[in-house]
Amino acid sequence: MVTNAAFDGAQHVMRVRAPRIAERAVPGQFVHVRCAPDLLMRRPMSIMRVSVREGWIELLFKNHGLGTRHLGERRPGDPLSMIGPIGKPFKTQAYRRRPLLIGGGVGIPPMIFLADQLRQHPVVSFVIMGSEVPFPFPIKPSQIMVPGVPAEAIGAMPLLEDWRVASRLASRQGYAGCFDGLVTELAAQWIEHREKAAREEIEIFACGPTPMLKAVAELAAHYDLPCQISLEEYMACAVGGCAGCAVRVHTNEGPAMKRVCVDGPVFEASDVVFG
Repeated sequence: MVTNAAFDGAQHVMRVRAPRIAERAVPGQFVHVRCAPDLLMRRPMSIMRVSVREGWIELLFKNHGLGTRHLGERRPGDPLSMIGPIGKPFKTQAYRRRPLLIGGGVGIPPMIFLADQLRQHPVVSFVIMGSEVPFPFPIKPSQIMVPGVPAEAIGAMPLLEDWRVASRLASRQGYAGCFDGLVTELAAQWIEHREKAAREEIEIFACGPTPMLKAVAELAAHYDLPCQISLEEYMACAVGGCAGCAVRVHTNEGPAMKRVCVDGPVFEASDVVFG
């Protein structure tokens, strides 16, 4: 491990030297981390950033239980066992010109990774991130104008500002500069502001808790927009053997159970059956 930075809300951003994973990872994939030598059960964590040149990956996690608490106590120089990259990533070969990226809580990391990839291409991305605990970065007033967003919602992520990628933050906790509401409410306002022709250029990518993803899927269906979502599920093996992370999806052959670890974590939103 290289660094382990702590943030409010019991959150950590960990940078790990893993050159082979960094070289192969693409947005939407994750790693399976052993949090402590005496804890055999690994934890799945989305990849937030990679540096192929320097050979590291970054992870964002929250202290949620015994494993992540141990992981949060790791110090620079400690060895860390990881398996990855795992899973089917976001499909970006034929994306539309205006990707809308929506991340909630620990669903933020894949959106940052995806935004980093998309900025290398001739698209205009807009990233909306939501959290009900303090964001794991300082909130910066954005210098990038975003038509359709309330004037008072000016809070942005500094890293995305540096990349010249438009972003806005949403929360119901009253954080200064944040949109006071849900990420889907802000997304709907932004979409509504676009003319019909401009709406047809939008494609949605999202990751976050299941209720948020259900709302994103409904938003995409309402506006008839393509939408890919990365599901969050507890998993044991992460290689498809235990089927403990299976979810119900629509297929051409009818309803089926698919494993989030290897058949996902990314699915077409219209295929997922939300309970």
